[in-house]
Amino acid sequence: MKKSVLTRYRVMAYVTAVMLLVLCVCMVFKYAFDMGKDLTFAVSQIHGVLFIIYLVFAFDLGTKAKWNFGKLLWVLIAGTIPTAAFFVERKVVREIGPQVTDGAAQLSKA
Repeated sequence: MKKSVLTRYRVMAYVTAVMLLVLCVCMVFKYAFDMGKDLTFAVSQIHGVLFIIYLVFAFDLGTKAKWNFGKLLWVLIAGTIPTAAFFVERKVVREIGPQVTDGAAQLSKA
């Protein structure tokens, strides 16, 4: 598996997790203090688009790593639980790391 597949998953896992935390803070301000309605809407829209990209990259990684359905589902759902994506990403990197090869090495083998 190419290193770029894992890298793009990692980037999107972090970005999605951070945006989910920002969204949670915005929602607290919106519902508890009646502030930031427009900001919450904007953050939720951005997070939604980024989450869809996360799902695509996580699914791509899972199919290339030949994960079973349960593991793939857990990685996909991790993007919906605040802070879970951070922990799942670390576990995935430890597990997938030995399978990753440099893209140039794959081209020279062909």
